[in-house]
Amino acid sequence: MKIVVSAFSSLYTDQRIEKVCETLHKQGYEIILLGNDWGGAGQMQRPYSFRRIKLLSTSLKTAYAEFNWKLYKELKKSADKNTILLANDIDSLVPNVLISKQLGIPLVFDSHEIFTEMPAIQGKLSQKIWRFLERKYIPNIQYMMTESVSYANWFTETYGVKPIVVRNIPRKITDKIEIPDNQPKILLYQGAINQSRGIPQAILATKYLDNVIFKIAGDGPKIKEYKELVKKENLQHRVEFLGKLIPTELRKITRTADVAVSIEENGGVSYLYSLPNKVADCIQARVPLVLINFPEMMRVYNQFKVGEIVENHDPKNLADKIQKVLNRGRAYYQPELEKAAEELCWEKEESKIIALFKKVEEENF
Repeated sequence: MKIVVSAFSSLYTDQRIEKVCETLHKQGYEIILLGNDWGGAGQMQRPYSFRRIKLLSTSLKTAYAEFNWKLYKELKKSADKNTILLANDIDSLVPNVLISKQLGIPLVFDSHEIFTEMPAIQGKLSQKIWRFLERKYIPNIQYMMTESVSYANWFTETYGVKPIVVRNIPRKITDKIEIPDNQPKILLYQGAINQSRGIPQAILATKYLDNVIFKIAGDGPKIKEYKELVKKENLQHRVEFLGKLIPTELRKITRTADVAVSIEENGGVSYLYSLPNKVADCIQARVPLVLINFPEMMRVYNQFKVGEIVENHDPKNLADKIQKVLNRGRAYYQPELEKAAEELCWEKEESKIIALFKKVEEENF
């Protein structure tokens, strides 16, 4: 049985797609992964076939259209009657729906977020286009998964579909993690450098923190603006931009932190209902967090006291919560982090993926 997986992604740093493909590959499925070279095409090695569609577009608006047309042609070449299609997010869904209908083969849809509610497209024409596609296709999706309970509830209430929840969390780290004695202490943000992530507020919070360096690991459209903010506020000695890191390098950096932040802003329900990857990444690295009081992060915090909760993005308030974690020390949070790491790991999620694809097989072949 073949599974053709597609996404508008360079694939290089997409940990969810990597984990899903690895899980299915180990189950004996033939995997063909299709992505693109938007944002670069870093060297990759995978135990299954992958191709990155070359895009000529220079703007994201035209890149989406170009990718969908070229993806349709790639799917036509790659899929046959013995194929399951797996589309990641709505920006790869339409070609998959068309090929699914043409060949009479099943389609699984994995929504990593609520795409139409992303802060970057709020109030824009592109939001109306994606929302039209969402309303047209999602109610007819038979097999679907998404990343949080809150996302699943939203899709059920809005479109009547019932996704299974597969959280985007890392594999369990089982080797012993040493707690470093950092001087200065390390505050970490990891993830995309986009709007509504709380990054500028965290930068300004460093004004109120002594003997702390704020490391920002990642890349994105707001990186130039945030670097300018650091210069403007004369915080170059307190803030360090590490750039985009491959997952293996990022995991090494995560382990070194004394405290990390996941302080997204409410730029729409896609952020409000998210459980960011970084939360479980830090839990597996046994690094305490300062978390915003959004539903999915409160769901984790109410079960495991893995750090401290912050109710707003005032820089002084953020600094106080960061300082509280630093004063208590990383060792203080280890018992709760250990319990959380046992529960919040990919090994607890992948059985749901395996069951879903077995169901798809049984019902369609």
